[in-house]
This record gives sequence, C-alpha cells and structure tokens, in this order.
Amino acid sequence: MKTKLYTLLAFLSFTASITAQIDRSQQPKPGPAPKISLEKPVKYELKNGLKVLIVENHKLPRVSYNLTIDRKPIIEGNKAGVTSLLGSMLGNGTTNISKDDFNEEVDFLGARLSFGFGGGFASSLTKYNTRILELLADAAMNPLLTEEEFEKEKEKLLEGLKSQAKSVDAVAGRVGGALSYGVDHPYGEFVTEETVNNVSFEDMQTYYNQYFNPNETYLVVIGDVDTKATYKLIKKYFGKWEKGEVNNSTVPEAKSNVDALEINFVDMPNAVQSNISITSNVKLKMSDPDYHAVLIANKILGGGFNSYLNMNLREANGWTYGARSSVGTDKYISRFSAGAAVRNAVTDSAVVETIKEIKRFQTEPVEASALANAKAKYVGDFVLALERPSTIARYAVNTKINELPEDFYATYLEKINAVTIEDVQRVANKYFTADNARFIIVGKGSEVVANLEKLNIPIKYFDKYANPVEKPEFSKPIPAGVTALSVMNSYVEAVGGKETLEAVKTIQVNTNVTIEGAPFKPTAVIKSMAPNKTSMEMSIAGMGTIVKQKFDGTSGYVEQQGMKQPMGEDEIAQQASQKGLFPELYYTADEIELISLSDLDGTDVYKIKVKGNKESFRYYDATSGLLLREEATEEAQGQTITSLKDFSNYKEVNGVLIPFGQKITAGPQILTFEASEVLLNSGVTEEDFK
Repeated sequence: MKTKLYTLLAFLSFTASITAQIDRSQQPKPGPAPKISLEKPVKYELKNGLKVLIVENHKLPRVSYNLTIDRKPIIEGNKAGVTSLLGSMLGNGTTNISKDDFNEEVDFLGARLSFGFGGGFASSLTKYNTRILELLADAAMNPLLTEEEFEKEKEKLLEGLKSQAKSVDAVAGRVGGALSYGVDHPYGEFVTEETVNNVSFEDMQTYYNQYFNPNETYLVVIGDVDTKATYKLIKKYFGKWEKGEVNNSTVPEAKSNVDALEINFVDMPNAVQSNISITSNVKLKMSDPDYHAVLIANKILGGGFNSYLNMNLREANGWTYGARSSVGTDKYISRFSAGAAVRNAVTDSAVVETIKEIKRFQTEPVEASALANAKAKYVGDFVLALERPSTIARYAVNTKINELPEDFYATYLEKINAVTIEDVQRVANKYFTADNARFIIVGKGSEVVANLEKLNIPIKYFDKYANPVEKPEFSKPIPAGVTALSVMNSYVEAVGGKETLEAVKTIQVNTNVTIEGAPFKPTAVIKSMAPNKTSMEMSIAGMGTIVKQKFDGTSGYVEQQGMKQPMGEDEIAQQASQKGLFPELYYTADEIELISLSDLDGTDVYKIKVKGNKESFRYYDATSGLLLREEATEEAQGQTITSLKDFSNYKEVNGVLIPFGQKITAGPQILTFEASEVLLNSGVTEEDFK
C-alpha cells in the first residue's frame, strides 16, 4: 500500500512539473474532430407504404424497433386531448390478446414495449426477436380500444389537469404557446377539462383510423439481426396493415412576433416565485446552414451551467436554481426562449438582467474559451449518444423526415468544430431577440407588477388560458377597524376561542405523507408540547423510521439513516422563540403588521407580516378567519428559498378546528400531509422529545 501511495505522489509531482511548462495564456488549439462512422441503414418499403430501415449491430444480443409516424401537426380544436387519450391506450393489449396477458408476456420476455400517438418502441433479446416484432405489429394494427379503458384514461387526464390548475409552470407553458403561435395553431392549442369532456369514445376510434396508418410511418430496426430475414418478418407481420389517407390539410400560419418588446402577465396569487420567459418565433430547420452555429450559440447563452444567463441569474445574483435558453427546430415554426423561475422580489431585476445578457451576446464577441467549451460539450455528448441504439434510430428517421443530406451526422462534428466566433454573433442577432419578443411572466401580481411597471415596458394582462383581461385588482381596501390584532383575534374565535386553545397543552398528528416525485408514501407522527417542544418521526413500511427531528425546548437534532445532526444556533433560536401551540394567542401589536387585503386562489385574505430576525407572512381567510398559508424566506447554500405551508380541510377535534391537510412547498420540493388522526392532550410525554 505504501509503495502505491509513493508512486501516486511521484506521478502527481511529475505531471505538475509538466503542467507548469504549459503556456496558459494561449488558447489550446482544438484537435481534429473524431471520425464518425455510422452504419447506413438498408432501406425497404412495403406495398402499404411502410418505410423500413435496418441497421445490423452485433455488439450485443439485442434488437430494438422504433416506429415513428411522420404526419402533419393536427388541430384537435374543441376536442383537444383526444390524441393524448388515444396514445395512453395504445400498447395495452390487442383485439387478439387481453391487456393483462399482453403486458405479462412482454414482462416475461424481459422486453420493453410502449406506444404513443407519435408511434411505438420495442426492444428485447435477439432470441425473442420474432415474438416481440409480432407483438409490436399486433399492437399497432389491432389496438384494444374499449370504452371502459377510455373512461379510465379520461378520468386520469382530467385529474391531471386539476392538479395542474395551481401550477405556475403549467400555466406558463400553456399561455406561452398560445400567445406565441395562436390558439388556432396546432402548437398553440391546449387541453382543458372542457375539451376533454367533449371527446367521445367514437372520436378516439376515428382518430386512430384516420391518423394511424403505415404510409406515413417509418420502422427503424437496430441490433443483432440478419437484414434479409428481419425484412421477411416485417413483411409477414406489418404487410397486413392497411394503407390510410394522408393528412393533406394546410398547417395554418403561426402568429407573427410583436412589433416591440412587451410583457404578457398572468396573475397567480398562489405563486411563490415568478416564471419568466422571453420568447419569439423563429424559422429554423435542421437542414439550414445556420443550424450548427445556433446550437453552439444557444449553449453559450443559456444551454449549460456556465452559460451567460446562468452565471448571471444564479451564480452572481442567487435569484434562481437555474436559468436556461432554447431554440427549437421544426419544419413549420418554432421558438427561441430564455428565462428562469425567480423570487417575486427580484422579478423585475431578472427581466432587466435577461435583456442585458441577450444584448451583450449580440454585441460582444464571445470569448474563445467559451466557444471551445461549448464545442467540447457537444462533441462529448454526441460521441456518448452513439452508444445507444435509440440514437442511431433517431438519426436515421431524422435524416428522412427532415430531408437531411445522407452525410449529415457523419459530418456533424466537423460542422460543430467549424463554427466561429463570428458565426455565433451572426446567428445571435438573427435568432435571439430582445426587441420584437414578449416576456411571458406568471407570478403574484400584488408583489411584482408595481416594480415591473417601472421598467417602462408595455404590460398586457391575460388569464390562465391566454384570454386578454383588464389589469387585476391586486389589493383591495381594508375595511375600517380591521388591524393585525383583530385578524388574530378573529382566527382565535374561529378555531375554538381563547380559553379552549389555552387549554391545549399537547397535540399529536398521525399523518400520511406524499413526496412529489418519490415512488414511496411515508407516514409521520408529529407531536407538540407547549410552549415549544416538537417531535417528528417519518417512517416507510418495511424500512422503519427514516427521519427523526426533535426539539426539547433548549436543543434539538435531525437524525437520518443513523446519522444525527445537531440543530444550528439559528434554528434553535427560532424554535425557542415559540410561545405556545397557537401563536395567534401571543402576538403583540409591535410584532405583527397588516400588509394587505388581497386574493389567494379566489379567496380574499388578510396578509400579516410577522416581524423578527427572519420575516414571515401569514394569510387569513377574510371571511372565515382561518389560517390558509404561512410563508417564509431563508438563505441556503447561497440561494434564497421561499417556503410555503398551505392549510386545508379543517375539522373539529375536542372543540378545536384543526387543519387535517397541509402542503409544504420549499423550492422544487413539495410535500403533502393528510392527517388520519389528531389527538389533543393525549398520547404525548416528555420522553417524545429526547
């Protein structure tokens, strides 16, 4: 072991001496682009129009099939959602095999098979090649479309839309597409509960018959197969697929870009932060001479961690988790977009800095090192991607669908490395604009609009479905006699009264927890004892306790996976400052301030500031008096994080109204708590906090 250590030290010393001799003032010259050798697919076409591309690759005993339908964009109109419903039902059984038997056989073969409205995919070991191809063909030609499954998928889609109703990102995406392209354009229309409810089972069947046909479809085969034998199998299984009518409808023109920069604002009072995006339509195809230069330019502007936008908004200012830009390519129309999700308080500043970075990108030549790094990233990603069969399949289809030269991917890296500083600046001025563009901003109007108005950029207002509206009333007159203390007193009376609340010395909440994006659902037991002792233990079935958090009134800790971490001084001070289980009983006039009467998800609320070392806000229903939200802002790892705790589903427990529902949003993390049982003055002892 010692010999190995000394050898390593000697090697490091040797390499350091060589490094010291390198002239770092000179930009290293890029080496020659790696030679890309792509197997050319053997091409066939069946009588029904199905275009087949086969590439033999015998490195591994596997085969994959990519079924891609090249159809014109479809306008779904008042039945938007029908293609989504159809796509969700494809690949789940056939008229010859039940859904359960179909999925069980795919699993038994250790294979993968999936479908959507745009096509399908299947992969398996070579020895199961014949059967998986047969299943793929059966699923494409004879899908099991039943009214029962249709109703299930419809209900799922409707539930998904309901869950997105308060999502700032979902609204930003919907409004951004609608305003950029127009709601009557295939890329601008969107799905609503109304349009989904308009879709019938017969509509879905009609769409399958009309738009799922072989003469607009490519089948790409990659893997350990024999070309001629595989083609015979494809003819056998796909040859029966009946030819359909090609969609020859004209794709409508998208809306034109605006004449001058403007802000399109959507007010969402529940927004913790603003989603900002500057966007404009562009016409860029993969076959255009500018394509490779645009890829590199976008990487430098906002396509990576070290990009202009991210270095400014995230690293220099700490306003966001990440700022990005993108430029789409499409036969018809696409968009340039750049933006981020930022704190409400810095929304106007983020707009200013985004414009500044785009203008700088257009007027100042990029540094040679930035250009070299962008090229290196593309070269590395491209070479790594070639290891995946799905990449080869995508390249083969792209070449056909986008009418690319046969050597497009073989010369890809040469063209990337040929991009110059002048090319970057030229395409930046052609495709990235801060002039005839629109800022789509979705956020909390009461906190951001006043500062946005100071930018002297015209602001137009829209609802969550891109309909123009008048400027919302962000703050309403506070009724005479209402003060911060009167709001607190209203809450106390609403949930049970002062004497009842003061009699509560302990609270135990048994709750089910949902962590967004996690595959498991923990349970938690949360205990509190007046004035400030707390305990939380979270468990997962079969794994036991995974997290503990305790505070005994003077000190506390967090324990996770056997590792115990003491609470810091700030957290201890914050916990120790609590005066009781219901803080509304103890606030004094100089500790709280009534900020406004405004809207929160359609409910009039009083916003109360709680003063202190770390300011926080509490929102109370102006009618019922109940607490609906707590809001706090903290610094963590150089980032400012705003956390929300939303309360719902109040139920009476021993004369006290307790919120059985809580939703905690902290940055990108969302946790939902649904209480199954709440105990007052029962089940809690001093031992629980040790």
